[in-house]
Amino acid sequence: MGKARAARKSTASTQKRAAPSSAAPHTYRTIEVAARNAIAIVTLNRPEVHNAFNETLIAELTGALRTLAVDESVRAVVLIGAGESFCAGADLNWMRKMATFSKPENLADAKALAAMLATLNEMPQPTIARVHGSAFGGGVGLVACCDIAIGAPGASFALSETKLGLVPGAISPYVIEAIGARAARRYFLTAERFTAAEAFRLGLLHDLAQLNELDARINELLGFLVTAGPRAQSEAKQLIRSVAHRPIDTTVILQTARRIARVRATPEGREGIAAFLGKRRASWVPRGE
Repeated sequence: MGKARAARKSTASTQKRAAPSSAAPHTYRTIEVAARNAIAIVTLNRPEVHNAFNETLIAELTGALRTLAVDESVRAVVLIGAGESFCAGADLNWMRKMATFSKPENLADAKALAAMLATLNEMPQPTIARVHGSAFGGGVGLVACCDIAIGAPGASFALSETKLGLVPGAISPYVIEAIGARAARRYFLTAERFTAAEAFRLGLLHDLAQLNELDARINELLGFLVTAGPRAQSEAKQLIRSVAHRPIDTTVILQTARRIARVRATPEGREGIAAFLGKRRASWVPRGE
């Protein structure tokens, strides 16, 4: 496939670290951010605890995503986990600390987690989760917040909060959106582990690829993503959020008509149509495509 040779070079497997092109380098303690050929790779970097959340990771990931969201040089974001796992949910030491929190402290902490998830879910650029090893609790939430999720067959999933006497509160809107309320009624209540094949069946994962083929599969998808209009992609994400789960009534029909009419009149919309009619590459497509 001749798609996105430039994007192919920016695979998660390259692991070369650089800051986003429009931002100054930033040193993180719990994550790493690399940007090459318009693709940002965000790595959860606490491999010794399977990339479990703590307050530092939550704050750093939220900040990094917000920076990337306004960086127009970034065409897509790939979220990966260092070491053996994608993300094992909440860090045990962080949970011990939370057990001593006052009610206002607990609420502030929960709001920070919810803000991180919302930031990922609402990124204007396409987002891809590269899932291997364990994805538990909040890790499942991260997968559900990404636009596309590709997993290795050996990946393992669990919504394990009820085992700890808790509930998957902050992640619930995204997980239920991904797997449906019926499946959530099982996996929220049993807290049992389930396989990558089951995650694929439920719709949490879009595709499965062998661990040594994950990067190639993601690069293939990146090749498609960088040929689409970046503002159109952002508009498409907003469109999905606006239309999903609503009845197809006159209000929705009118809103969608107004949206496409507005997008057609944008510079990107005009350029895309002109490129198609002129049988040439649109201005946003990387050279070499």
